[in-house]
Amino acid sequence: MALHRLIVMVLAVFCSLAQAQEVVAPPSVIHLASEDWEDYTAADGHGLGWDVLRQVFEPAGVKLDIRTEPYLRSVGLAKRGEVDACVGSYRDESSELLYPRWNFDTDHIYALGLASSPVPTPETLGNYRLAWVRGYDYQDYLPNVRHYAEVIRRTGIVSMLTHSRADFYIDALTEVDYVVSRAKDPSQLRRTHIAELPLYLCFAKTPQARTLMVLFDQRMEQLVKSGELKPIFERWKQPYPFDEN
Repeated sequence: MALHRLIVMVLAVFCSLAQAQEVVAPPSVIHLASEDWEDYTAADGHGLGWDVLRQVFEPAGVKLDIRTEPYLRSVGLAKRGEVDACVGSYRDESSELLYPRWNFDTDHIYALGLASSPVPTPETLGNYRLAWVRGYDYQDYLPNVRHYAEVIRRTGIVSMLTHSRADFYIDALTEVDYVVSRAKDPSQLRRTHIAELPLYLCFAKTPQARTLMVLFDQRMEQLVKSGELKPIFERWKQPYPFDEN
């Protein structure tokens, strides 16, 4: 009887070890969904965001599998577990997703308005009619927001501003620059810095995604400590977001 109990205990230990190994071992691929942001997470795989995430995962033996979708659809895919994570989320946007301790970049948030308009500040945003792309939910991250509209595309932003349908358009600097570059008269417009918002991967609530999130945090801590990410930001001529760390 004692021998039987010993065998059962040994088998239980081996099973526990096998299960732990199965949970901890990361997969060889991470499936990521992101909007096609120019020079950041472009559909062809180039951009600052993709370069940072490759540096995070690929030296650890995990390849990136990229899927290009509109932002809200990317979030939905992660919620359903059809991808491991969506790219470019603000922290705690959804209770149906998991957020790591580390961000991988920071969004530089600007207000775009007419050059003849007053200069906005975070304290005065509530005085103006704001607009941003549907799903970005800046009302949850910017102070004093009261009046805002959500748009489907960025193509009509300049018209909204010039025809006084909105006072300011809110977006990340790269997207604001994109809008300005396509305006007939860019001198009519002015950009004003409003906030810095950390950018996260939002992970699915699946065992594989949880394992990848643990790996992500481990790798980000190593890379920030070593400074290995700095050359990527320098190459893309973007501010390095981890100097305070």
